[in-house]
Amino acid sequence: MRKMNFAQAINEALRNELKRDPKVFLMGEDVVHGVFGVTAGLIDEFGKERVRNTPISEEAIAGGAVGAAAAGSRPVAEIMFIDFATVAMDQIVNQAAKMRYMFGGRITLPITFRTMVGAGIQAAAQHSQSLEAWFTHVPGLKVVYPSTPKDALGLTIAAIRDDNPVMVLEHKLLYAMEGEVPDENEPIPIGVADIKREGKDVTIIATGMMVHKALNAANQLASNGVEAEIVDPRSLFPIDKDMIYDSVKKTHKVVIVSEEVKRGAWTAELASMIAEDVFDYLDAPIMRIGALNTPIPFSKTLENFVVPNETDIIKAVQAIV
Repeated sequence: MRKMNFAQAINEALRNELKRDPKVFLMGEDVVHGVFGVTAGLIDEFGKERVRNTPISEEAIAGGAVGAAAAGSRPVAEIMFIDFATVAMDQIVNQAAKMRYMFGGRITLPITFRTMVGAGIQAAAQHSQSLEAWFTHVPGLKVVYPSTPKDALGLTIAAIRDDNPVMVLEHKLLYAMEGEVPDENEPIPIGVADIKREGKDVTIIATGMMVHKALNAANQLASNGVEAEIVDPRSLFPIDKDMIYDSVKKTHKVVIVSEEVKRGAWTAELASMIAEDVFDYLDAPIMRIGALNTPIPFSKTLENFVVPNETDIIKAVQAIV
């Protein structure tokens, strides 16, 4: 095993795929230098033909990626902040997600859209959102959300090798987080969840940065005799229903936490799936935790107040255990 941080793991995945497949190239507003250093140094190794800075135009980035993929390349398009994927919704939702279907499967569309999500750095209302539910709603898109360097490495490789468009969500606060990764650069299959902590009393399903807050909360709960199982879906669509349902059948209680605004969140879809498919195994109501119904404030104090934390998770668990 090797040790690296989250940003270095993504950089390693990109380097691995650029070496492996000459059809892979990077494009985005500042991929030459790299936001948070994620793509730093790659231009020195692969040149400006394969590491391409673009104008500040998300429409052009996403649209160019669609055209390149349809013509046989494997673009990795960086939409710097998911907030500005809104500018490219036509290209992502109506073109990338639909084109393979509309051509009767006679073409592939291997695009990886990398994008930053989440709050925590005082980037305020327009650079701090968690909009994953919008994209999981769209047939034709896959959405992955790694929470550790190991998952970032493996899921990024898997996304680039996939013949369909894949959104890779990267939480800003995770870039500096260190962890162990395998010595070999191998893909992690999309659609396979991971149990980050085993437990018997309650299942906590968490995504992205919330995985780490859930783990912290689980350690505090353990001191009071409550053993929480932490399930990280890793893939928001397709979703590993089997692993999630098996955990629910074991613990009979569920808390689902994400950083999205709770209203209309991806967690609501997951809660409805659990209620429809494994309701008879539940001994308590499904608990959902999300951000408050407000834009993310610039103030650090208010930002922390809006985004879920360990205390919110502990209270939700204590309400049903």
